[in-house]
Order: sequence, then C-alpha cells, then structure tokens
Amino acid sequence: MGGQDKGLIDLAHKAMIEHVMMILRPQVGALIISANRNSEIYERFGYAVIPDVMEGYFGPLAGMASSMQYTKMPYIAVTPCDSPLIPSNLVERLYMAMDRTDADISVAHDGRRIQPVFTLLKSSLWKSIISFLEAGDRKLVRWYAGHKTTLADFSDKPETFLSVNTPEDRAALEKKFNDNA
Repeated sequence: MGGQDKGLIDLAHKAMIEHVMMILRPQVGALIISANRNSEIYERFGYAVIPDVMEGYFGPLAGMASSMQYTKMPYIAVTPCDSPLIPSNLVERLYMAMDRTDADISVAHDGRRIQPVFTLLKSSLWKSIISFLEAGDRKLVRWYAGHKTTLADFSDKPETFLSVNTPEDRAALEKKFNDNA
C-alpha cells in the first residue's frame, strides 16, 4: 500500500483498525494497539499504544513480546489491523483449541494453511520471543514450532483472513462493506 499505515487506511468511512477493534473489543479483557509509528493518531482511539521493546524492525513477534510485557492478562490475542472481517468468536475459538490440547499457543488455520498472525498466546512466553529475536530469527512459524502450538480450524470462515495489501484489495473490501450495509 505504498508505505501507508494500513491501520489508518479508510474503509467504509472508518480507519481500518476501527473495524477490527469494534469486533475484537467485546472478545478481550483489554485492547492494546502495537504500533511503531503514528502513535499519537492511534492514541485517539482510547486504547494503550505500545511500541516494540526492541530497536529496529523485528516484525510481529516484537509487537507480541511488547504487548505480553505490558499486559497483566494471562493471554494475548493477536490480529492484524488490515483484516477487518474477523468473526465475533475469534478469540473464543482460539481459546477452545488451546484448552482442548493444553497448548501454549493457538494459531488460526483456514483449512489450507496456517494464518500465523491470528493467534492466542500465553503472556508468559515473552522472554522466549526476546531470546528468539536476539538470536537473529524473526519467523513466527519457527518460533511457534519451539512451543506447544495447536491449530484452530477456521475453514468455515475463510473471509476472516482477507487483508489489504493493494488498492484493489481495499476496493474489494469496501464493496463488501457497502453490500452488507
């Protein structure tokens, strides 16, 4: 999207992150926004805005570790800000899969592949993430492989994972929102 902050891109007259927050907020005890830029804008939404604990760009794992350190909750749920079609029971489904298998991490699976940034994790794992990043790795799936991880089946909700990576993606989602209005 040309370097634009995807969470702030307009979709159906709201910032994309607002759609995600609206659906996610009733599912969690507290909402945290992980952001390394435009913090002042994100703060206007009324939630804690947490920058990465590590200098440089380390990807989603750094944001997860920062959020885990910040929260007092035993778990954190993670979703990207550019996937506004998450279901109203996303966190519940991730938790049920985790609970059923006594896992430390639950990751969404769309029936064809893992969706690594749709996850529920035990907050106590933050030190493991920091060590992993300090060792020079950044791949979510490799970090997951080092822990008891389970997959949550979302094959009935493939639209959950639609994201905005191009202007055409944004236009298609805009149409979907307008059709459902």
